[in-house]
Amino acid sequence: MEPRRHFASDNNAGIHPAVLEAIAAANVGHVRGYGDDPWTERARDAFRRHFGPAARAHVVFGGTGANVLSFAALLRPYEGVVCAASAHVAVDECGAPERFAGTKLLTVATEDGKLRPSDVEAKLHGLRDQHHVQPRMVSVSQTSELGTVYTPDELRDLARLCRARDLLLHVDGARIANAAAALGTSLGAIAGDCGVDVLSFGGTKNGLMGAEAVVFLAEGLGADFRFVRKQGMQLASKMRFLSAQLEALLGGDLWYENASRANAMARRLARAVERIPRVRLARAVEANAVFAILPRDAIAPLQQRSFFYVWDEDQSEVRWMTAWDTTEEDVDRFARDVAEVVGAAP
Repeated sequence: MEPRRHFASDNNAGIHPAVLEAIAAANVGHVRGYGDDPWTERARDAFRRHFGPAARAHVVFGGTGANVLSFAALLRPYEGVVCAASAHVAVDECGAPERFAGTKLLTVATEDGKLRPSDVEAKLHGLRDQHHVQPRMVSVSQTSELGTVYTPDELRDLARLCRARDLLLHVDGARIANAAAALGTSLGAIAGDCGVDVLSFGGTKNGLMGAEAVVFLAEGLGADFRFVRKQGMQLASKMRFLSAQLEALLGGDLWYENASRANAMARRLARAVERIPRVRLARAVEANAVFAILPRDAIAPLQQRSFFYVWDEDQSEVRWMTAWDTTEEDVDRFARDVAEVVGAAP
């Protein structure tokens, strides 16, 4: 019997068969390590095709490393990063930006997980005052932790402010493929084309075994990143096996197909559960996250059937994530479970 897929996180999904094939195909003979190999060069070429000829991609192991090293490469220890209070870098990196990059996070409370220029402006105080942390970077999550998507216009507005106030714009793109698929755009259309300076590109949540990248998009940035990556313990000795995954994802349309499927399954799930009495969608579904409010007594029994996370315990709000391998049968079965468990809850 096939193991049951659940709705906790797209991190929990398996590896796409094409990616496994790419890893196996790279497992031939000896090649030079640390990125001096044909697979890594082809992966860099793929990033340039998607993000423009000036894009400089550096392969790393994980998303935390990509975010923290993006900060470490571009910021001095007295400089800060403006981000949403709900941002992954602020909530789920276990203090890694503060410890390893030595930067202070300047958080802003938002309703939908997205920053606006006015939110950033509110944090631009104490400038050139030696007693205050100096804001130097804006970091946004695409998609946000609340499942929302930044449009190209919204990113351009932030980029214009950053240029005017001598700030850098960083995108935590753990789910940038889902955002691009939701918007029907290319990857570059919501990155360098909008004035983004540096991108943490996510592959693991979109069908890879474990491969991410730091991509510098603005000229003159990241010239010494190879030293930062090594010192930051993110230099893979057998890099060909990470690069082969990224090449498989970006060499054709696999990135878009995987993300589109995940997004479509989230929409299907939202349509199914919003018809169930005592279930209320808490937020609009823009990519591959569904947030819902359930009767409190229904959460634990439902988690026993298919695990997921509670997002806001006080509000009985839960988060259901779909992935590249989520099927219509998975969604329909889970929706039936929701109806049954919620209907039985006091």
